[in-house]
Amino acid sequence: MDKMSREALAVKRAEQAFDHKRRTLGLFCGPIIAILVLITPIQGLTPEAHKLLSIMTLVALWWITEPVPIPVTSLIGPTLAVITGVVAVKDAYAAFANPMIFLFMGGFILAKAMMVHGLDKRFAYWLLSRSWVGSNPKRIFLAVGLAAALCSGWVSNTATAAMMFPICLGLLTSIKDMFANSGREIDLHEYKYATGLMLMTAYSCSIGGVLTPIGTPPNLIMLGFLDTISNIHISFFEWMTWGFIAMVAYFIIAYLVLYRMFPADVDRIEGADSFIRARVAELGSWNRAQKNTLICFIVAVLLWVTPGILSIVYGSGSPVLKMYNHLFPEAVAAMAGALLLFLLPVDFKERKFTLTWKDAMDGIEWGTLILFGGGLAMGGMMYKTGLSKWVGDTISGALGGEPSIFALVAIFSVMALLLSELTSHTAATNMIGPLAITAAVSAGLSPIPVAVAVALSASLGFMLPVSTPPNAIVYASGYIPITKMIHTGVYIDVIGIACVTIPLVIYFVSWVVG
Repeated sequence: MDKMSREALAVKRAEQAFDHKRRTLGLFCGPIIAILVLITPIQGLTPEAHKLLSIMTLVALWWITEPVPIPVTSLIGPTLAVITGVVAVKDAYAAFANPMIFLFMGGFILAKAMMVHGLDKRFAYWLLSRSWVGSNPKRIFLAVGLAAALCSGWVSNTATAAMMFPICLGLLTSIKDMFANSGREIDLHEYKYATGLMLMTAYSCSIGGVLTPIGTPPNLIMLGFLDTISNIHISFFEWMTWGFIAMVAYFIIAYLVLYRMFPADVDRIEGADSFIRARVAELGSWNRAQKNTLICFIVAVLLWVTPGILSIVYGSGSPVLKMYNHLFPEAVAAMAGALLLFLLPVDFKERKFTLTWKDAMDGIEWGTLILFGGGLAMGGMMYKTGLSKWVGDTISGALGGEPSIFALVAIFSVMALLLSELTSHTAATNMIGPLAITAAVSAGLSPIPVAVAVALSASLGFMLPVSTPPNAIVYASGYIPITKMIHTGVYIDVIGIACVTIPLVIYFVSWVVG
């Protein structure tokens, strides 16, 4: 067993031991602390709000410690709210039919079709086969990151990482073969460029998720909270204008940090371009299923961005835009593109269509949808019972009565980042999101900057293998020492928060809002 294998095994055992203790502690301490909250007199809370605070304490602790699966915890909250008389059953479960759920569902189905028919690989290999990439290690590093980031804006971060992982392994094999042919044997586990390429792949998958509302769950969760708690609707196009800037800034930071820390020691990787060409040739020509999938994807994207175009052409208050938004809201646009997959035939005589129901079901992350719905349900109940106002006033009071937007963005960005390093970024956003929005509203500030900051910060989980699935996937390669991931992750997290999230959200978003 080599050094890296022993290190990976030791880390895995330590993680398992920590998880066991964390879950056991949460299983017993969660209900005890929730009961203590319930029996403790708290001024300013109605009985319903007090009971909901107790329930949210349990849910938050179980989201962090995970004694039961996170989606199960997301169902426990609304269920307890009904049992304890906080809200009626129709109010508790209404959030699970929120249009945002169907926007995500449509995005999942479209992404599954792209993976089933290989459109994601076609795009990745197309980008890597460009003439400007060639066999230059620095440009390969850049192209791999770009392919991962742009794919993960539309396909799940985990699926993108799983797709890019074997591509990176093939490129690293070309490097090893090149050195072997020149009489120099290298150990890829100790080769800096191999570590950097793997980290660039993982980080780019998380970075690309900020591009679109469907790129990663925190984006839609915060949009859902804005709509539910503050009655503020942010369009798909509006988010993309912010997400694109954030993605570019995050990507530049990650690229500069990683390539500076893990440079290649050669000017050319012999065999890299031939490896990519061989993979492109294996894909063959476009088939009917791939063409149909591309059509469905384009339909959805056009429907998503059309409101932004109409707003520019006719103005944000035009009757044309209002009619379009009434007929084709984002959720309907997503479902229209997804449903077309079941209508466009691949072989009509055999009644074969572009996507089967079985494949579609395999592509829908039901746990994410349940977690999303549970978060929206808890956020909505906070608003209805008055708990959100109490929390907002408490936070504002703790920050001096009238905190600045800068202070709120900084505090909640760091909170979202730290929680996303330790638990699911989806669960972290569900916990921090309502607090951030209600604190901003209580302070008399626009909740949009702080909401966007939380979403963007939750995607900066780069320090640990357990922080995000892409991190775990590339760490399994054995090419990334845990100390290197922590070291680079700290750099990018800190720079991302300090130099991107805060000024971007405060100045750019505030300028857009007016």
